[in-house]
Amino acid sequence: MILHTSLMLGALALATTVGPCGGEDIVADHVGSYGINVYQSYGPSGQYTHEFDGDEEFYVDLQRKETVWRLPEFSKFTSFDPQGALRNIATAKYNLDILIKRSNSTAATNKVPEVTVFSKSPVVLGQPNTLICLVDNIFPPVVNITWLGDGRSVAEGVSETSFLSKSDHSFLKISYLTFLPSADDIYDCKVEHWGLDEPLLKHWEPEIPAPMSELTETVVCALGLAVGLVGIVVGTVFIIRGLRSGGASRQQGPL
Repeated sequence: MILHTSLMLGALALATTVGPCGGEDIVADHVGSYGINVYQSYGPSGQYTHEFDGDEEFYVDLQRKETVWRLPEFSKFTSFDPQGALRNIATAKYNLDILIKRSNSTAATNKVPEVTVFSKSPVVLGQPNTLICLVDNIFPPVVNITWLGDGRSVAEGVSETSFLSKSDHSFLKISYLTFLPSADDIYDCKVEHWGLDEPLLKHWEPEIPAPMSELTETVVCALGLAVGLVGIVVGTVFIIRGLRSGGASRQQGPL
């Protein structure tokens, strides 16, 4: 992908701090970021999200003009009018167009994304699980994340978050793949970004202990049997000695 974009970040972040106020440094127990607006000329595309402690609360689907909650249960307790997000994105687009006309359209610096793949819980064959592909250090926020199973594209069971903001103005994004583990599973998380010379494949396969060979099983069984026999012999010897000691004591007693 060739980078030809101007990026405008309208991050209206409100930090909510819970703690004592005074001359000393204030430690934030919780941080809420409300109205994170991203609009760029590539696409064109944009994003509007609310976050709390680094987790997405909701985003506004700009095409459908509706609020999408990260957890549907949240919508039972509160609501958000998507028109507010649409107005913010329109303002960001307007300001971006002005900035493009007044600047020399210098290309943004592409960061190299960092990719990690892991399972949500320890893998047990035949038990449903989720693979997580965490793509960190993203800038600009334009990236393609796809899953491959045995080298073939996988679309079923795939979902992902919006771009999540970071304090260094880069972003991270998480893609999920639900699957049923089997011994032959081989998965790759494929990441395409302007900071990469070519698509990056992050490999994953289940770590299953290798089965013992026939010789190893025989040796282990033989050792177990030998230990058991030694235990029986030693126990018998102690019992005999105990009986003899008891008999001798009775013979030496007073008449």
